[in-house]
Amino acid sequence: MAEKGSCLDCRIGRRGLLRLGLAGAVGALLPRGLLSAAVAGTAPARARSLIVLWLQGGPSHIDTFDPKPGAATGGPFKAISTSVPGLAFSEHLPRLAEQARHLAVIRSMTSSEGSHGRGSYYLHTGHVPTPTARHPGLGAIVSKEVGDPAFALPSFVSLGGPSVGGGFLGQDHSPFVVQSKPGKPVEFLSPPKDVDPARFDARMRLSAALDEAFARSGGVEDARAHQALFARARRMMESPLTKAFVTDEEPQAVRDAYGDTDFGQRCLVARRLVEAGVRCVEVTLTGWDTHEDNFTRSRELMGALDPAFAALVRELSERSLLASTLVLCLGEFGRGPDINPREGRDHHPKAFSVALAGGGIRPGAVLGATDPEGRAVAERPVSVPELFSTVATLMGIDTRKVYVAGDRPIPIVNKGKPIAELLT
Repeated sequence: MAEKGSCLDCRIGRRGLLRLGLAGAVGALLPRGLLSAAVAGTAPARARSLIVLWLQGGPSHIDTFDPKPGAATGGPFKAISTSVPGLAFSEHLPRLAEQARHLAVIRSMTSSEGSHGRGSYYLHTGHVPTPTARHPGLGAIVSKEVGDPAFALPSFVSLGGPSVGGGFLGQDHSPFVVQSKPGKPVEFLSPPKDVDPARFDARMRLSAALDEAFARSGGVEDARAHQALFARARRMMESPLTKAFVTDEEPQAVRDAYGDTDFGQRCLVARRLVEAGVRCVEVTLTGWDTHEDNFTRSRELMGALDPAFAALVRELSERSLLASTLVLCLGEFGRGPDINPREGRDHHPKAFSVALAGGGIRPGAVLGATDPEGRAVAERPVSVPELFSTVATLMGIDTRKVYVAGDRPIPIVNKGKPIAELLT
């Protein structure tokens, strides 16, 4: 029995428990990770697509979205006004400051996980790591719940980083990872030059025959999964929608607006992918683990983040895509207020910031606050499950839904409710 307050008792009542009991019994007969139980009541989706800007390493809230001018912990960066009265950003986010009227900033995020691996897992899945289950990442859940298996492009694309995979939902919902130079055609989407269409078809038939033989020997599920993967790959190879990965046709002024960095150009690709119909795109900006030389490195990183994030929000707005696209910018935790002897800031999950835009988020909202030195949350603490639940709700995903992984019922969101103050 789940502990009091979880999805499995207080939210759905006795009848729901009976349904879940039946689902658990049936789940033992179903493939691992198969969705087996749900609760009615999903809110209409506000967002069709999700773009995650993942700041790997954990950015300092004080040096980005929650400056503390004049405080001993404030560091050398100045604070600048934004297009939202009373909201200040770091001086190294000037373009994003202009777009702040489209943003919602949470200044009171708090987490229990202070290591990179555990923090990344928690912020991607909404669950703390456990040895008994490998939870799916947010992108995998979006793929499972609102993705279209027949769509030519993957439902979940990761640009510049591997992200968190499908977990118990399986490889079908893991990200399509693109590590190559952004804006260029995806590698290996075309057969080798010496393989003409007839020869390619022959190879596909041979593969199907081998899979059929393997299935007869007892590997039915593996054979089906292999052929389904090949079918999806071929559908993508033959689709004109793959031009969304290529930015050559974009005006030079547009490409310049995102910044001359890999991260900036990947953000432009992300805009093109959601425009083409992809449901979730994650773009990674690495380097935020600034235990030393924090201020030089953070300034350089904000030099990549600022134009890219600002151009993405502006373009989505101008193209009437912002209302249907949720943008989420975050890392695995924040960084400590104290400056260490190496001019760095250390891990600090106790208080950090997250920025969102579009997709049903209340524009210009500022939620919560930290104390004058940025050490702890002083107003309206926001938990990771609350953030996760908010994103899922905006995507039209029922946060009370329960998966069965093996014989274990696992809720999509663990004890988190949507953040009412941020919803339009």
